[in-house]
Amino acid sequence: MDIRQITPDYAVSPQIQAQDIPALKAAGFCSIMCNRPDDEEFGQPEFDSIAQAARDAGLEVRCVPIVSGMVTPQAAQEFATALDEMPKPMLAYCRSGTRCTMLWSIVSHGKLSGEDIINATRNAGYDMAGLVRQLDRG
Repeated sequence: MDIRQITPDYAVSPQIQAQDIPALKAAGFCSIMCNRPDDEEFGQPEFDSIAQAARDAGLEVRCVPIVSGMVTPQAAQEFATALDEMPKPMLAYCRSGTRCTMLWSIVSHGKLSGEDIINATRNAGYDMAGLVRQLDRG
């Protein structure tokens, strides 16, 4: 697994597997959020199999599927609600981790400075500077 810490309570990852759940629980995660629609890519594990493994391990799980490149205001709100409600620390995953990082950046904009968002995401290996500039322009 390629887990990248954005904040002390929020990390992102590329696609996980059901068999990764015990290691995620052992790493201290309390919840898992999927930001990837089922059947986005051939061979991708179904969310239900990961959700069942997570529930069996005592983790809270939620799916807020976002089609790559198409973040709607409703999807951003669903993500923000899940981020607020779910126990921490949380792992969010998608195909590469970028979508989860982008969503976090969008909902954090206005709560954190653009510089803080850029630094947090850059330290995790994601460049959100262009997104922050776009959000700043309003």
